[in-house]
Amino acid sequence: MKSTRLLLMSIYGRLYERYGPQGWWPGVTKTEIMVGAVLTQNTGWKNVVKAMDNLKKYKLLNYNGLYSVKLGRLASLIRPSGYYRLKAKRLKNMARFMKEGFGNNWKCIHDTPTDILRERLMGVNGIGDETADSILLYALDRPVFVADLYTKRLLTRHKILNSEPRYEEMQNLFHGHLPKSLKLYNEYHALIVRVGHEHCRKTPRCRGCPLDDLLPHVAHRGR
Repeated sequence: MKSTRLLLMSIYGRLYERYGPQGWWPGVTKTEIMVGAVLTQNTGWKNVVKAMDNLKKYKLLNYNGLYSVKLGRLASLIRPSGYYRLKAKRLKNMARFMKEGFGNNWKCIHDTPTDILRERLMGVNGIGDETADSILLYALDRPVFVADLYTKRLLTRHKILNSEPRYEEMQNLFHGHLPKSLKLYNEYHALIVRVGHEHCRKTPRCRGCPLDDLLPHVAHRGR
């Protein structure tokens, strides 16, 4: 257990030394962060920004607006984010969750225990583990670790977990070996995404990666 903790902290230290603080999540309000967590599914952040700018232009980047706007109109406005018809349905589902479940009352949300809130988020059609935890961590300030594709690549390529770990297995690794810290979980996930964009891609680019010498098998290093 101690060695795993040291390894995870060593990885964090190397990434932080190379890249510095990432300042995540991009967004001004909690609503923007939650909407962004849905729109960023299967697309790049630049496309999300275009979609959110459209919502801002028509004063719809709020849950009353998202709840009231016609589905087709919403889909057309978020078209730049891709899968726009599907994502429009998911945003409507989340707006319904906020309005009918909490009355758009942020205090009520903040008073809800994390495990119950996560369960309720997961009950919203179109919100899975990663999206729910992104909302909890970045919008609602809950210390939960977000495990994504880049996390999976890092953990499996470095032989920390097996080749097909479940989401819960990846998340529990960080929860079980790191301090329960909102700041640490926030920064760690953002740094993993950063190194994932630059090095830990589908075809890895290990040369120059701050974690290169931690790889267990030299033969597997992408060049």
